[in-house]
Amino acid sequence: MNKRISKVTMTDNPEWGEAEFARARPATEVFTELFGKEGAEKVIKTRGRPKLANPKEPVKLRIDHDVVDAYRAQGDGWQTKMNEALRDYAKTHGML
Repeated sequence: MNKRISKVTMTDNPEWGEAEFARARPATEVFTELFGKEGAEKVIKTRGRPKLANPKEPVKLRIDHDVVDAYRAQGDGWQTKMNEALRDYAKTHGML
């Protein structure tokens, strides 16, 4: 026996008008008032990956085909290995 679920009336969840939108505030602002700054940071989750202190910069380089093939042949992490090789070179030559 199926019971039909009664439809929610519009008074249970009225549509917002100009006045409601004018009074609305961002969640970060409201949560900071309610829970303090630290509490609000725990409640509000940021999107995406955490920001890095020193993010990597995408660059376009023209590298010899055989060099790129040699690094790619090493499998996953080949770009990191190339970055480490460049870093080692820069350190040994007093560039860093």
